[in-house]
Amino acid sequence: MELFKNRRKWIWLVVGAMVGLQLIWGFWNLSRMDETDLAQGWMYCLYQNPLLNSIIMPVLTAVIASRLCDMEHKGQTFRLIRTLQPAGKLFDMKFLSSTVYIFSAILLQLIGILLLGYIGRFTDSFPVSRFLDYFLSCTFVSLTILLLQQVLSLLWSNQLVSLTVGLLGSFAGLFSLFLPREFQYLLLWSYYGVLMPVGMDWDKTTNMATLYWQPVNWFGYGLLILLFFMIYFLGRYLFIRKEV
Repeated sequence: MELFKNRRKWIWLVVGAMVGLQLIWGFWNLSRMDETDLAQGWMYCLYQNPLLNSIIMPVLTAVIASRLCDMEHKGQTFRLIRTLQPAGKLFDMKFLSSTVYIFSAILLQLIGILLLGYIGRFTDSFPVSRFLDYFLSCTFVSLTILLLQQVLSLLWSNQLVSLTVGLLGSFAGLFSLFLPREFQYLLLWSYYGVLMPVGMDWDKTTNMATLYWQPVNWFGYGLLILLFFMIYFLGRYLFIRKEV
């Protein structure tokens, strides 16, 4: 029923637009690459995309959560729905239906990266394990942020609250990348950068940037999973207890 209600909400159009922006940015950067850049093209893409995700994905998750929850607020149907099924089940189904869009967006991103590599003829070897790391990190971070946005969209009928948090999270996630790692662990939206598979060293004297593969940040994954379950259980409890 949740998937049925999502028809004509133009959510797929928003997903396509957000991923399209990343692909346009990727092609623009591809046109500026020289042979040295093409020799580490896959690494460059897996460095660039998490940075773009820290800007785009918080907005996308806010829009998805808002669009999936505003119908019940506008029609004041939460009381009716909760007489037919438990509130906790409604919370879970809302989240599961919204994950379809997130998984689709991330898969489209991966297809876009592969397309860039094919057109640009990247000369470095294809890093399968690093693509898996990128997929997992982007998925875990996006689903955790999506869960937070859903809690806000369900608890507040005014969807500007959820959308504002999404916009602020987008800016916070980007600017947190310039902060020490200890501070980044405290901000949910910064985990796109915390878990990214590629790092960069900047040499001020030569004005040159060097990319390198980073080890998997298991500590960051552990904190993120902890945040996910904290948001899930607290948000679900508040929604069940909410007067409708």
